[in-house]
Formats: sequence, structure tokens, C-alpha cells
Amino acid sequence: MAGSLAASAFFPVPGSSPAASARSSKNTTGELPENLSVRGIVAKPNPSPGAMQVKAQAQALPKVNGTKVNLKTTSPDKEDIIPYTAPKTFYNQLPDWSMLLAAVTTIFLAAEKQWTLLDWKPKKPDMLADTFGFGRIIQDGLVFRQNFLIRSYEIGADRTASIETLMNHLQETALNHVKTAGLLGDGFGATPEMSKRNLIWVVSKIQLLVERYPSWGDMVQVDTWVAAAGKNGMRRDWHVRDYNSGQTILRATSVWVMMNKNTRRLSKMPDEVRAEIGPYFNGRSAISEEQGEKLPKPGTTFDGAATKQFTRKGLTPKWSDLDVNQHVNNVKYIGWILESAPISILEKHELASMTLDYRKECGRDSVLQSLTTVSGECDDGNTESSIQCDHLLQLESGADIVKAHTEWRPKRAQGEGNMGFFPAESA
Repeated sequence: MAGSLAASAFFPVPGSSPAASARSSKNTTGELPENLSVRGIVAKPNPSPGAMQVKAQAQALPKVNGTKVNLKTTSPDKEDIIPYTAPKTFYNQLPDWSMLLAAVTTIFLAAEKQWTLLDWKPKKPDMLADTFGFGRIIQDGLVFRQNFLIRSYEIGADRTASIETLMNHLQETALNHVKTAGLLGDGFGATPEMSKRNLIWVVSKIQLLVERYPSWGDMVQVDTWVAAAGKNGMRRDWHVRDYNSGQTILRATSVWVMMNKNTRRLSKMPDEVRAEIGPYFNGRSAISEEQGEKLPKPGTTFDGAATKQFTRKGLTPKWSDLDVNQHVNNVKYIGWILESAPISILEKHELASMTLDYRKECGRDSVLQSLTTVSGECDDGNTESSIQCDHLLQLESGADIVKAHTEWRPKRAQGEGNMGFFPAESA
């Protein structure tokens, strides 16, 4: 009795009272008729009375995609819509993993950006790390070291790095040395005190001694340092090695002087500038005095050897040849000098040494000519002898820009061992 009343009260039949519904719904045995459901609505007869299932308390279906499911009756006359609140289940109480993943990703990216923007200049110079290949200061802050990978576009017809490529490495390490030491002003290698006085560095002399030329994919290690050169100059040296074997590739030394950027005249070194760069001076020399070379006077012959002269005219700088100081980059002069070298030398010999004496800067409107005087036989098929050349790069008006002297040795066969002038040294 109690069960039928509860069910009938929960689902009342429209148009009748609960009591009347309860009385009319019972048969003589006190049981519900077979054709009457718990909702008081006529239902399809079941195969057997035992198949009837009655729920004392109805439960709503769980949410589907966040939408409540309403219970519908199968009555053809009227449908009862009864809303229910879904109970809390284990799945409904799980956190939103996509939001958690987005938060973790945001934190990771922020940390990565902060790490990348860190100042890689600790207090002690010897603690500098070459994490990104930018170079580091070693040996008590007196030497700067940087590694370079020889790229495919940096090699020439011999499948080795060109002399211009190696010269660019020297120039790059010089500037990075000044920058890493915290001495870079707003000029091309100028210190803050130099920038205040409109002073810039200009090279007056460079000497190279090449042991061998690296190939595509080789890693080279460049060490550079500075020293005093007279009262108003600075000397910068380089030692280039093979990164894996430690064998010497190239040694170089250079002398730099100061020029006023506005007047284009040479200047004395101010005491304030000397105080900036003085603590970085290193007495070590990459090329000994015995290996040092002075340029011969024009027209000088070597041991009575016959000389031949070759000329290339009409050389003009392009906009891309200028540096930030608005004069032709130092490396460009080397290419112009070799423009007049005979092809027979370039095909059968490789550059072993070069000395350049810079006399005058070259502007973008200059027209130049390159002259090469060869001492020794260079076109008779003899590839076993060394050759020496004198070079002169001058304006077509006659003013000298660069004087140079080069020595050439026969090319080595591919895969030949590193036999050369200079044994490898440990740093």
C-alpha cells in the first residue's frame, strides 16, 4: 500500500486525486493492473507480470557534453518533462587537463625566454661560456677565443676556405673581443672614450703566415689578443688552429692606429683610451721578429729572378664593400690585389704568406687599378718552385692605396698531411 501510494503521488494522473487514483488502480488482490504503469499511464502489456520493473525513486541520466537530459514518457497523448540535477561523479570532478597543459607550456616558454636573454658575462672573464658560439675570454682575461665552422659558401675552387674567409674570421673575433670585454662603443670596434672623441680604428699593416687551408665542415678555433704598438698604436695578433687536431692553420699580426672620423686624419691615442685598453695588453706575439717581413721597394728583384708585371684596371667598390665607417672593408683589398695575379699561379699554387701595408683609405667613388709583379717562373709548367709577388693597389690618379707582398707554394695533393711552417702549440 505504501509503495503504490508513493509511486502514485510522485507521478499523479492528470484530472484525478491521489486517493482516487490509488483506489482505482488496485484489483481485488491489492496489486496493480498489468496495463497500468507506475505513472498512471497506459503502457504496453509485458510478456509476463514478472517482467514489470518499478523504480521507487527515479534518477536523471548524467550530463552529455554538458547538457541536462530530460525524461520523456512514451504517452501518445501527453509528455511529462521532469528535470533533474546530475549527481557528482568521478569523471565530472576531474580537472581540465587542457588548461593545466596550457599553464605548464606558458611557464616553460617564459623560462626559456628568460634564459636566452641572460647576460652571459659573469664577473670573472675566465668564467665566460661559449654556449652559442659567440666566443669567450680565457687566460686571465687577456685572450679571446671563438670557433667557426667552415660553410659551403666559404670555400673556393680548391674546395678549401679562401683567404678572404679566414680574414673575415680574424676581423669578427677582433670585434667580438672588444664587445665581450665591455669596451664596444658606437663605432666599428671603437671604445666608449673613442666614441666621445669621434675616433675610429684603422689598420696600417697586416701580416699572415698560412700553414694550411681548412675544408668545408672543418671547425677552426681562433685566438686573438692585443698589445701596445709604439706610443699611439695597438697591435692585434691571431692564432688559428684546427679545433679537433689543434694543429696551426694561420698566424697573423696587425698594427692599428686612430683616425678622426670627421676629419679623416690620424690622431694620437688619448690617455683615457689608453686607460681603457691598457689592462688587456698581452706581450705575447703570434709572429716572431725573425718571421716578420718588411716590404721591398718597388722594382726590387729576388736573387736576380726574372720579373713579369700584370695589371687589372677599372676596379670600383660597391655599396656592399663599405663598412660602417664608410670606407672599403679591409678584406676587400685582398680580393682586388689578387685580381691581377696570373691564373697560372692561382691554379697551381696556394698563398703561403701575405704582408699588406695600408697607405690610404678608399671611398665608394674611387676607381682603382691592381698591379702584380711576379718573381720566378709561373707559366712554364714548373709547379715545384715557390713564387714571390709584389702587389700595388692604387687609384687611377696615381695615389697608392695598399702595397703588398705575397709568397706562394705548390698546392698539396688532396688528403696530404699537414706539413708546414709552424708546429702546433698549446694555448
